[in-house]
Amino acid sequence: MYIPQHFEERDVTVLHALIRSHPLGTWVTHADGGFVVNHIPFLLDPDRGEHGTLIGHVARANPVWKALSPETASVVIFQGPQAYISPSWYPTKHAHGKAVPTWNYAVVHAHGVPRAIDDRDWLRKHVTRLSDLHESERAVPWSVSDAPPDYIDSMLKAIVGIEIPIRTVVGKWKTSQNRPLPDKLGTIAGLQERGDANSRQMASLVQRHVSSKEG
Repeated sequence: MYIPQHFEERDVTVLHALIRSHPLGTWVTHADGGFVVNHIPFLLDPDRGEHGTLIGHVARANPVWKALSPETASVVIFQGPQAYISPSWYPTKHAHGKAVPTWNYAVVHAHGVPRAIDDRDWLRKHVTRLSDLHESERAVPWSVSDAPPDYIDSMLKAIVGIEIPIRTVVGKWKTSQNRPLPDKLGTIAGLQERGDANSRQMASLVQRHVSSKEG
């Protein structure tokens, strides 16, 4: 991934936070026929491996797990907040007209060699942890134990676990760092006025750079 220095995010805690808040990863591997792309919700274990370990599962019918080997390189892309940026938000545009649209975004690429795990106890613990995490904010959370045991067993037979120890992790935060302060403030105001979830989140990311300059 091309990353100009001023857009590079190196803080692993920030990169891990984006993975946790946007856990649906685009997992790209390579097989004889070319690239293989899957979309998988991952859990992150930050304490296993140099940069953490990604944990997920795929359908047993998905051939991707059978093609894995110790030589299989892969990358998982986690897309964070993203938003179109109008040059009309820049005071400099109104001053001299030298401005064009752009797109702001935050993204993490996690590289590693995946391995398949075909173990029922491991899978039960994994899906329990995954569902408990995403049900935790519900007033009455669903639990794996809510379903009949024989039904859960049949579901577990239909999936295979995936673990990816993260060998390298890179982050690109394209959040108006290259714009002068008045343009940053105009961008924040424009995003807040637009008001959708992505725009509000991007406004907060741009605000980080304004606040750090003020601090």
